[in-house]
Amino acid sequence: MNICYNAVDRHVDEGRGDHHALQYDSVYTGVKETYTYKQVQEKVAVMATILKEKFGIVKGDRVLIYMPMVPPAAWAMLACARIGAIHSVVFGGFAA
Repeated sequence: MNICYNAVDRHVDEGRGDHHALQYDSVYTGVKETYTYKQVQEKVAVMATILKEKFGIVKGDRVLIYMPMVPPAAWAMLACARIGAIHSVVFGGFAA
């Protein structure tokens, strides 16, 4: 069982694609965004394609994600899971 399928795709497959999947609320920038399962599925698919085609990531590769806590960080984690790559997350807000 692929965790990306379980977290995103099955909800779209079962007709809940228009339901809210992720809500982002930044206290620093004031940005508030809501994403549906269908939107998350599309963004994860784009990120997975980028990882595979531009960076050559394949199943079993290791990927370090160094990003702030923003929605694209979730897309990257889910894309790694979809591909079968092993990911590790380093919060981009930590100073050197």
